[in-house]
Amino acid sequence: MLDYSILILEKVSFDSLLFSRELQKAIHTLTPSEIEKLAKWFFNFSESRSELEEFKTYFLN
Repeated sequence: MLDYSILILEKVSFDSLLFSRELQKAIHTLTPSEIEKLAKWFFNFSESRSELEEFKTYFLN
């Protein structure tokens, strides 16, 4: 499920509203260990995409 979530997030990253929705779905669906892997992927993926900066708060609890 993690790989599928990442695939979807990559495809909708052009639209911050869609990205937000899909990120929320992924966080609610994945296991805690998968969420940790998703967070690592996200921080790496968002390094070169300043428009995704606002979504870092989803992982900073």
